[in-house]
Amino acid sequence: MVIFNDGVAETAVPETQVVETDVLIVGSGPAGASAALFLSTLGVPNIMITKYRWTANTPRAHITNQRTMEIFRDLGIEDQVLAEATPHALIGDTVFCTSIAGEEIGRILSWGTHPRRHADYELASPSLNCDIPQTYLEPILVKNATVRGTQTQFSTEYRSHTQDAEGVSVRVFNRLTGTEYTIRAKYLIGADGARSQVAADLQLPYEGAMDIAGSMNITFKADIAELVGHRPSVLYWVVQPGSNIGGIGTGLVRMVRPWNEWLIVWGFDINQPAPEVTTDDAKQIVRNLIGAPDLEVEITGVSLWGNNEQYATTLHRGRVFCAGDAVHKHPPSNGLGSNTSIQDSYNLAWKIAAVLNGTAGPELLDTYTTERAPVARQIVTRANQSSREFGQLFEALGVDNADTPEQMAASIASRKDNTPEGRAKRAAIKRAMELKNYEFNAHGVELGQCYESTAIVPDGTLRPAPERDAELFYEPTTYPGARLPHAWVGDSMRKLSTHDLAPYDGFTLLTGVTGADWADAAARVGSAFGVNLRTVVIGPGQEVSDLYFAWEDLRQVEEDGAVLVRPDKHIGWRCPSLASDPEAELIAALAAILHRDPASGLSASAAQTTAAPTLAAAGR
Repeated sequence: MVIFNDGVAETAVPETQVVETDVLIVGSGPAGASAALFLSTLGVPNIMITKYRWTANTPRAHITNQRTMEIFRDLGIEDQVLAEATPHALIGDTVFCTSIAGEEIGRILSWGTHPRRHADYELASPSLNCDIPQTYLEPILVKNATVRGTQTQFSTEYRSHTQDAEGVSVRVFNRLTGTEYTIRAKYLIGADGARSQVAADLQLPYEGAMDIAGSMNITFKADIAELVGHRPSVLYWVVQPGSNIGGIGTGLVRMVRPWNEWLIVWGFDINQPAPEVTTDDAKQIVRNLIGAPDLEVEITGVSLWGNNEQYATTLHRGRVFCAGDAVHKHPPSNGLGSNTSIQDSYNLAWKIAAVLNGTAGPELLDTYTTERAPVARQIVTRANQSSREFGQLFEALGVDNADTPEQMAASIASRKDNTPEGRAKRAAIKRAMELKNYEFNAHGVELGQCYESTAIVPDGTLRPAPERDAELFYEPTTYPGARLPHAWVGDSMRKLSTHDLAPYDGFTLLTGVTGADWADAAARVGSAFGVNLRTVVIGPGQEVSDLYFAWEDLRQVEEDGAVLVRPDKHIGWRCPSLASDPEAELIAALAAILHRDPASGLSASAAQTTAAPTLAAAGR
């Protein structure tokens, strides 16, 4: 039978037929679509299904942090994302006010836009953060995944699965034809959201609770450039009567596109019946928060949702993995949702590819839970704490116990008083605003994740204690498990990040001029293990030079030492100086990371030596 979907002829699969693939992905959101993109980039056959007819229909996630932008750079889509995004310079003037047209309580320069913090962000990464609504990001991910090989199936619903020693049989339902059929995959990834059916079928263990507060999203169009263009931001926080009921801490007016598309988040008491929000109700909420009673408003959508505080302590069972909101459920505070989801898949995809191509043992897949479950706990805790920290601002303003709108307005106004009480209130407000840096400038949370697992080889040292607040500040290190520090390197004609030297399709060994013996050893060991293991020698006279002498300060090993970078840009192993037997050291390290028998690399010395990659190959 031939059917037509958006004008394209397709053949319906008979119910008895089994479709086969290496990896089946359920869900086309940030976690699912990025998993498909990563797997297709690595040449792994995969199918991505979603029960919806297209990608996200509401803006939802938006802040895209530096770690995610680095990943997009690695995958070659950073420019596509930036073309659709609101750039870094326009996203940071976070405003707290009684309404957008009303009194301003204060501002925080956010996402690294404060001059004092901007250097931290510039030094930390080759990529700056930006704002791209989920409605714009998802199509980019889906398009690139599909172009690179993913079989993308819309209007196809996951029903159930069974797994055995060889693979997973998944029953799916085609919503257009009304037929059910089986997809047989070697691995299944459940990226089907906060109420994941895949996770429920797996009976993953969770800590925390769902639906701890009620929120509503109201999307609308209104040109308010004259009220916001001089203080550009994506977030305008509004303190009004009712703004501390439910929601995400207080009322929010969020920019979707500057400066005429917006989203409001307003709370409701989740212990009461869900409110029915008419178009007129939505317009009134918009006008109240904007502070413009006669504002022309076009309401484009209203939806209700629950704030969650829950994370999975195990992210997979057997051949079935869950990623994204399926394993970490939290409010949008700190902008960690889609970022962490994409980073989950970045961690998982290279491991699945390595097991499928025979270069890693299946035990490598267990490190997905070991490495990412602590991240899930951290970001759920941080996001909910950030939401609760609005309480200190309400206390400082004296509105936490106000019974009427008039009392709230009077209490807010009293911060201006030329009295000891007014002075104390102003100081308390300043402290409360500074606390919000943990939501809007948590650079360490975004970049400072350090894995501990059997895919990380310790070097016998202790990780240095942070010199500054580890949530607010990222401190680069090559300590095993940490993210590869960024430094600009290259030659007289081009400038590359150290991240550009370590592409996703293999391992990279970084060393200096006097460590050239590592290159010969790596060529032999990589050949013996069947692994793409590049060596990049950084220094004068080499194809890659330390342009600003920054890598020398960051590498934390001697010039003849070595730093082994995994495909996901985390340090897998390092050696402080040239070993007496570099080949043996590399065999031991790579065998441990890949969960291989070291004997499989013992023939390395007999393998044919291959040339080190050129600068063009290293930087792609």
